[in-house]
Amino acid sequence: MRFVWPSLAFLVGLVPLIAPLAPVPHPALTVATALWIAALVWLAPRKPEWALLLTAPLFAVNNLWAQAITTFVVFAACRRITRYGRLWALLGIMTVLQTVFSQFQESYRTMPLWEALAGAVVGSVFFALFPAVSGMLLGRRRPMVRLLQERNEYLERARALTAASARSEERAHIAGEMHDMLGHRLSLISIHAGALELTTARKAPQLHEQAELIRTTSSLAMAELREILGVLRTNPEPESLDEDTGTRSDIAALVEGSGLDASLDWSGEDLHGADSRTRRAVHRVVREALTNVAKHAPAARTRVQVAVQGGRARIQVLNGPTAAVQGKGTRRGLIGLEERVGLLGGSFSAGPPVEGGFRVAADVPLHPPAQADQANAEVTEVPPLLAAEILTVPRVLGGGCLGLLALLPIAGALLVLLLFALLNPTQMNAPYFDSLKVGVTDEGEVYDQFGVGQLGVDGCSRFRTSHNPDLQYKLCFRDGKLASKVQERP
Repeated sequence: MRFVWPSLAFLVGLVPLIAPLAPVPHPALTVATALWIAALVWLAPRKPEWALLLTAPLFAVNNLWAQAITTFVVFAACRRITRYGRLWALLGIMTVLQTVFSQFQESYRTMPLWEALAGAVVGSVFFALFPAVSGMLLGRRRPMVRLLQERNEYLERARALTAASARSEERAHIAGEMHDMLGHRLSLISIHAGALELTTARKAPQLHEQAELIRTTSSLAMAELREILGVLRTNPEPESLDEDTGTRSDIAALVEGSGLDASLDWSGEDLHGADSRTRRAVHRVVREALTNVAKHAPAARTRVQVAVQGGRARIQVLNGPTAAVQGKGTRRGLIGLEERVGLLGGSFSAGPPVEGGFRVAADVPLHPPAQADQANAEVTEVPPLLAAEILTVPRVLGGGCLGLLALLPIAGALLVLLLFALLNPTQMNAPYFDSLKVGVTDEGEVYDQFGVGQLGVDGCSRFRTSHNPDLQYKLCFRDGKLASKVQERP
């Protein structure tokens, strides 16, 4: 489209060559004005100030088609001039220059000065005012759309940040409530269970194992509570981890102490250098899976697989089918594992495979991102921005209506003139011209036979001669009668 519009403007500027309108400009001037308006159409988006000022020379030549295209030049230029004061100053200078140049036309030279100036000013304003206002409105649309998009994005991000802050505060509140209500009681249970274990060891050996189980269970419950509180808190305190938690030796101990027909298949490096959260997640996945097997399929053969490669740890615990009736669990443990693995940026799945049994699988990175980075990642998930067309539809419609106010009258007038120029039989022979009598010949008689001819600004009709293409007849009518007749050269 870079050269399409200039080419169309050039072709429109050449219309007077095939459909001349009085007074007819010289063919060389017609071609020159067509080239001039094509250059202005190309220049308007690039140098709008110069394009506005350079429209003035077109009004020195009576090429109405080229002058009509200046409305598009004004429209395109005004869209790109952002300062109102500068734009209106340029439009004023352009109007003055167009008025001055229009006085070089032959039709204006035959009028009184005040009438010629008034007509030129009115024509310039008509060609400039409506397209200028329309161009200004649509030109302001682009920065307004950009501003509205930025505000929309800011508000959406602010809403996302507020939601993230509310979630963090609620998690911290839940963590505080759990710590206050359960932490103290679990600590007392652990202390009393330890004292009970020591007492039963001396006085009731047959109850020593049960007391030891209570003590270890309460200690494990306290550790799990701390772990849950660490997940809920926005800035969790570092947990105390054993250096072997989640390593090969730790997983082997879990498998061996599960009391199941289980085997461990470990491939890849050990997890001593992995993040502590990853090691704890591996430990919890294997422990939860083995606990579920012990509850629901204790007689099934179980295989624990851990593969460390490519910066990730892939865990799978698969047990075979069993003939025992399986109980229905709450799946709370699996849901907790899915949440834990998801917070680390991993994936988790649990369900029966095709061959039967049950499979728990997890894939976690060895070095997951910090929780602060995850929070930021959540915040960036904002709804899509509104489209530019939705934001400024009234402004677009208003600018388009103003543009039509300038385009439709100009296009309609040019179309009418073109039809007159193409359809009117404007050639008049010399004998008929000689037979015309001033003050006697009726206006309707001439128009019925030869049409209105080429109407000039001075109100007179011009007719081409049938015998000499370089000569034309000028007839002026007053009150329906022939007022004067003159032979002249175009």
